[in-house]
Parts: sequence; structure tokens; C-alpha cells
Amino acid sequence: MERIPFIKMHGLGNDFVVIDGREQLPTLSASALRAIADRHRGVGYDQLIVMEPTQGEAEIFMRIYNADGSEAEACGNATRCVAQLLMRETGKEAVVIETRAGMLTGNEIGGGDIVIDMGKPKLDWQQIPLAMPADTANINLTIGPLRNPVGVNMGNPHAVFFVADAEAIDLEKWGPIAETDPLFPEKANISVASEMANGDIRLRVWERGVGITLACGSAACATMVAANIRGLAGKSARLHLNGGHLDMRIGENGHIFMSGAVATSYNGELNPALLEGAA
Repeated sequence: MERIPFIKMHGLGNDFVVIDGREQLPTLSASALRAIADRHRGVGYDQLIVMEPTQGEAEIFMRIYNADGSEAEACGNATRCVAQLLMRETGKEAVVIETRAGMLTGNEIGGGDIVIDMGKPKLDWQQIPLAMPADTANINLTIGPLRNPVGVNMGNPHAVFFVADAEAIDLEKWGPIAETDPLFPEKANISVASEMANGDIRLRVWERGVGITLACGSAACATMVAANIRGLAGKSARLHLNGGHLDMRIGENGHIFMSGAVATSYNGELNPALLEGAA
């Protein structure tokens, strides 16, 4: 079995294995994905990204896999990383990336930060989706210290819980319980957020299919929307995640714009043993 080249990238520590599959798509079983994700015996990642060929206006189709081998619809930080790769490759000032969540546009701004137009949030209970009708601005759900989240779909489902102190929440304990609550038939990304003294927002995230991550772009988008709905933020805010900050903005068209830093860690090749699912 041939080795597969990859690029290891991250956005605020939210890390990715990026594979260029435009000329030849890799064969990746669920066991192979889990083996590659193993941080002790494999490479380690929050998501694995395959850049695939596409038609129309987009440069590529971006396929997203979680560390548990499941497929995700959207990943904001990965989109920023891939946008930087494509802009450097093509010399374009802006690129369009197709995902299961739709077409996303990225461009570079001052300081090298990458901004992505993540599109409009979906707020109807069926769009989240929830298992039953509910007011998604104030869902009747209590899980330990977490109460009454805002439900937002940013291409994938999110539940945003506002708390007095995000640092004080045992996210390792309550995150997986909330993720798999029967109210969320497709599971959900779980965010705990609190207002900081300077008006910024502290955010910690339990990602569906991954666990606690240093940052999550789609969760930051969902939290921006939720904070605006709850009156905790206007049309823009700085969100502080474990790995750094993201600057968020709600555009006049209702789209959510997310900007922040990305970095390339190294290039490598996947060992054939990993591709056979042996970590």
C-alpha cells in the first residue's frame, strides 16, 4: 500500500490532517481514520480533511472526518486552513470551498488572518435538528449545571449554554452527556460560554465525535449568533477559546464571518499500517 502525503495544520490549536485527493481519492476506513487520529500511535487530529475535485465555482470539495471516524458537515477552522492553502496555491485573493454545509468563501486580511463567510445560521427546531418542537432561543433542557441552551445549526448542530463562568464547568463530564441527549437525533456540538469583564466572550467547546478541542470555528459562529439572540453581544464580538481568539461578525446579509490565525505544522506521509487501521 502506498504512503499518502499529508499536511498537518491548525487554527488556534484545532488541528487537522489535510490530504490532497484531487488526483486520487484515498481509501479511508473508519478504523484507519481512528488509527490516524490516535495522538500516541498515529498522527493525531481533531478532523481529517480530504480536498476532493468538484464542479462549478468552488476550488475543491472539502470532506471532513471526525476523530471517531464519523463524517462532519462543517468545520470553520479547517475551512480557514484549506482556504489559506488554496490561496497560496492559486494566487487568488478569495476562494470558494464546497462542503456538505454549502459553499463557503474565504479570503486573507491584515496580519495574515483568514476570514470565512460561514453563511446564514439555521434556527428552526427542524433545522438544528431537534427531536421535538421547541423554542430554539431558549430550549427547555437541563443537564447538570447546564440549562436552557440556544440551538443553532451552522452546517452542523450546536447547543450553546450560557453560564456564569465557563471555566468552572466540568466539560469532560457534562459535554458527552449533552452531546448524546435524545433531544439531538444527530447529536450536537456543546458550547459553554460566559461574558468576560471587558465584554468579550469566553468559550469552551465539546465537539461532537471528537471531545474537548482547543478551538471550534462553527461553535464560535453558533455562539456569536446565540449571544446576539440573548442580548449579550451586538453584531460583532471577540471570542476567547482555549487555543486563542476568533473575531466574529454578523453581516448585513445575516451571514456569519469568522476570522483568525492559521498555521502549518509540518508535512508528512501516512504509514501504510495506519491506513490498514493499525495504530
